[in-house]
Amino acid sequence: MLLQYFYDDRLAQASYLLACPAGGIALIIDPSRNIEPYIRAAAQHQLEITHVVETHIHADFVPGTRELAALTGATICLSAEGGDGWQYDFPDQRLQPLHDGDILRLGDVKVEVLHTPGHTPEHISLLVTDTAVGETPVGVFTGDFLFVGDIGRPDLLERAAHITGTAQSGALQQYANIQRFKSMGDHLQIWPGHGAGSACGKALGALPSTTLGYEKLFNPAFNQPDEATFVQWLLSDQPEVPAYFSRMKELNKHGAPLLRELPQAQHIREMPSKDIVPPDALFIDTRPLGDFAVRHLPGTINIPVSSNDFTTYVGYFVDYEKPTFFIAYENDVLSVLEALFSIGVDDVPGYFTEDVIHDAAGTINNISPQQANARGLLILDVRRESEYTDAHIPGALHIHMGDILQRLDEIPRDEVIAVQCSSGTRSQIVTSLLQKEGFDKVLNMSVGITGWKEAGLPIE
Repeated sequence: MLLQYFYDDRLAQASYLLACPAGGIALIIDPSRNIEPYIRAAAQHQLEITHVVETHIHADFVPGTRELAALTGATICLSAEGGDGWQYDFPDQRLQPLHDGDILRLGDVKVEVLHTPGHTPEHISLLVTDTAVGETPVGVFTGDFLFVGDIGRPDLLERAAHITGTAQSGALQQYANIQRFKSMGDHLQIWPGHGAGSACGKALGALPSTTLGYEKLFNPAFNQPDEATFVQWLLSDQPEVPAYFSRMKELNKHGAPLLRELPQAQHIREMPSKDIVPPDALFIDTRPLGDFAVRHLPGTINIPVSSNDFTTYVGYFVDYEKPTFFIAYENDVLSVLEALFSIGVDDVPGYFTEDVIHDAAGTINNISPQQANARGLLILDVRRESEYTDAHIPGALHIHMGDILQRLDEIPRDEVIAVQCSSGTRSQIVTSLLQKEGFDKVLNMSVGITGWKEAGLPIE
């Protein structure tokens, strides 16, 4: 048996190649939309990719399932569990529906399908046995059911797709999954679908894999005294849901379009003039915070491509019905495009390099915690609810950054505002967004609440 791990830092998303080297065949589990790493890995090990499997209909990224199948001729294996309304509706003919108990065979490698609903109704896990060495399973690909130190949140459908009641029922299903896995061997390797930073759980660990025995000891999901306590624990303190998740669910249910068939994805070019950008388009400046602060085009939003949360931040503000343009240093253009495509932002007519800002007049004015406190400024805290609850500046107005556009009327335009996060990235993104929306008295507290605490200023 051969196992290779792939990880997208921006999405905190893991995918896998599982193969039987003796048979020369492999399957890919939850592939990213950029399929080149899988093609290279298969070629390196002289493998044919015969199957592509998704553990569930993803909400946070566009899988490369159709891309891989179109290139390799692989069979697409998708869950047929979950009942009416939760089925895939792919346009491809190379489909194999999967049910609980089904077996996929890759030479000496046996893969058994386990229906593990809760994160989503159709969710499956994949139990792996290397029959060349024995008949005892060696590990499980758990997708978004079980993570290192956490389990998948059950509230996405209710919060992102507004399907009432699914959070409670999903939490109960997750409890049943945990009871099922408690009876399985401690030796089993656990290969999860996400790592630390993913919004698909609330406290994911950073390790790439774990064992079931370790999770039984230390994962809170295995250590709740009863079902009611488990449900209450699981549904509490879940992070905010990025707005683009609802779009991803719909797109991935029907299968994302092939990039090779999208004219706008094949002919993206450097734009000759900023004047061609429509006023209602999303216009992102992906340069570093410091460069943007010194000079930028008014009306652009600063989301640094260097941030591991780049795709999440874009997902808070993107309108899929309108085009997206961006500014980037030449060496970053492909990285930006890959990140945008990974969350289905395919309508990207073009980009600009730094030449477009040589005579721009936009700036970001920073303010220190001491200055903001001395002047008695209104603080706009744009962190997550859990961060705010843990510790916040007295009197701060709290609006999560993903809700800013929906709550602009709560932010006063006639007084100076200092925007604050933990260390300055999110606050500058929001400062640039507010500037775009016509707020001309907004400052960025670039050292955030971390600097506020270090200055010994009051905290609640």
